[in-house]
Amino acid sequence: MKLYLIAGEASGDTRAAELMRSLNALAADRGETIEYHGAGGPEMKALASAIEDWSGEAVVGIWDVLKKYSYFRAKLNAMLGEIEAVKPDAVIFIDYPGFNLRLAKAIKKKDASSRLIYYISPQVWAWNRRRIPQMARILNLMLCIFPFEKELYEKSGLKTTFVGHPLLDSLAGKKTSIPREETLVGLFPGSRKKEVLRIFPMMLETARQMRKAQPELRFEAAAASEVLVATMRVMAAGTDITVRLGGAHELMNRAAVGMVTSGTATLEATFFEMPFVLIYKVAPVTWTIGKWLVRVPFLGISNILAGREIVREFLQSDARPKIVADELLSLLNNPEKRDAQRAEFRQVIESLGQGGASERAAEAILAELNEE
Repeated sequence: MKLYLIAGEASGDTRAAELMRSLNALAADRGETIEYHGAGGPEMKALASAIEDWSGEAVVGIWDVLKKYSYFRAKLNAMLGEIEAVKPDAVIFIDYPGFNLRLAKAIKKKDASSRLIYYISPQVWAWNRRRIPQMARILNLMLCIFPFEKELYEKSGLKTTFVGHPLLDSLAGKKTSIPREETLVGLFPGSRKKEVLRIFPMMLETARQMRKAQPELRFEAAAASEVLVATMRVMAAGTDITVRLGGAHELMNRAAVGMVTSGTATLEATFFEMPFVLIYKVAPVTWTIGKWLVRVPFLGISNILAGREIVREFLQSDARPKIVADELLSLLNNPEKRDAQRAEFRQVIESLGQGGASERAAEAILAELNEE
């Protein structure tokens, strides 16, 4: 069996690698083997040499995409040619909708018989629900990770399976019962350099404001890569804020409260039940266009799943150090408020299923191919 996989960011690379391992295990049980092609990151590359590592090209925001438009156009055309040559049994798209949905449309136009499967459904329900009927005409199967997505896609006739959220499996063994350090504040400025450059200075100033009010507070920041740890240490020079490489999950287990950049880390913080506030800042043009497009009341997925703001969101111009510091101090000094937020977190995580997402996704993919 030949499969072509495309993931575009670090989180997609991790999810795709989990899926590949589950597919391999199921195939082995049936006495079959799978040959992988495509593009992703180092985790996928470690499992299949024919997969290209293009993780260094990941972008965030409309402005960044426009600046690299010619690169992505050339990459899309190259992948179309490779898919035509490989003739995979299915093309599997993992998240990264800006690129992957365009590629899926181009594949379908070129070869209507191609089996196209999407894992980690794109959040079009947040910014463009009109694309759902278009996706139904292109895709053969949608594998979604949030429970409310299944009904949305199926209304348009798209075959959809809710597999649960893969984070539940990857984080399960990392949760501890150690007491939280009552004076420790965690800083999580994101995994992309542009995010860090925009958001970490504001976090540093927030920390300074908090320490002015309570000098006993300590601050630790988690850097997602060696490049970012060096950048963040330069930015934090002159402070006593500790910047560590990795260790985000360990810090989420220990910190009394935290400030988290919107993205996967917000769901991780929810899983570890670390009380936190959400912070997000992007390029002005991206923010302006995003406000026009987005059709959900919240940015944080925990708030979307809860149906209300259980985590305070400080976005763009509202992400000001003084007001963020005040909210974090309120959380820090009010045990009842923290406990209430943790109770909300538990309900959110329970809504995501019981784990085993990659196994269910692999089973659904093989069932789809066998059905054909």
